[in-house]
Amino acid sequence: MVRQEGTIHHVSTDNDNGFVKSVTLEDGTELEGDLFIDCSGFNGLLIEKTLHTGYENWSHYLPCDSAVAVQSKKLNPLPPFTRATAREAGWQWRIPLQHRTGNGHVYASGFTQDDTAQNTLLENIEGDIVNAPRTLRFTTGKRRKLWNRNVVALGLAGGFLEPLESTSIHLVYEGIAHLMALFPNKDMAPALRDRFNRLQEKSYLNVRDFLILHYKATQRDDSAFWRYCRDMDIPDTLQQKIDVFRESGRVFRDNNELFGEVSWLAVMHGQGIRCEGYNPIVDTMPLETLRAQVEEVGSVIANSVKAMPDHEEFIRKYCRVTRPPTPS
Repeated sequence: MVRQEGTIHHVSTDNDNGFVKSVTLEDGTELEGDLFIDCSGFNGLLIEKTLHTGYENWSHYLPCDSAVAVQSKKLNPLPPFTRATAREAGWQWRIPLQHRTGNGHVYASGFTQDDTAQNTLLENIEGDIVNAPRTLRFTTGKRRKLWNRNVVALGLAGGFLEPLESTSIHLVYEGIAHLMALFPNKDMAPALRDRFNRLQEKSYLNVRDFLILHYKATQRDDSAFWRYCRDMDIPDTLQQKIDVFRESGRVFRDNNELFGEVSWLAVMHGQGIRCEGYNPIVDTMPLETLRAQVEEVGSVIANSVKAMPDHEEFIRKYCRVTRPPTPS
């Protein structure tokens, strides 16, 4: 395997089947291939600009389309969790790291101004800021096909679902795993390509629905953004999941999806969706047995917490970074 870096200047396609034949770099080097993996980010240089695959826009369900990010000094004591805080037109993240803190505000530009969003972020940061804020734009959704002809799109080239649940790396991993499982020969069998696209479609839809739930299941009525989220239509797949939970208190993990029953329960119950029934099998078990089981779970958790070191002590012992990473 030979690694070669360069900026793509031109893409050549086959006139007969539309496959990508080669890419030409700015220095004139031409690189031919049978299979191309597009990791060119939002540009989608091969999957979109060359093959015109098309994009499924999900901004109706996920209206946040902008983010402003900034770093601040390390928090002390170091919190053991990432914090997401709802704001007037989106949400703010705080990610404590060993040498600094990542902060950002994801927002819907249709419901607030960039300056307002940036001020909201800067006014709600703990500690001194160490760099200038930078703004990002995105459109939530995915390519209509993640594998088109002989091009497979991974990462931002394939799609983007906002960072509320930090799922981008997982979707890249799944794309790689599915590609390895269905790796083609030179004829690019349509059956393999179609199977890959179905698997990727399910992965994106499952993540999409879980993200939508965070916005739809809101009790807020203090801004136009949250009223929109509360009143918006949602996909049938998500509505069915909510209905099953309301009727029976049950959550099902579909298609080996990323988020399990505990995650769905945490958001639905935590944001005010209440179940009106329960699994009747519970009625076959004595109440004392059920109570004892729940108390045992609580006891195991409490004892484990007592025995563990605090967050910063654990990091120092097992995963300390000896020097700050070089800023990108």
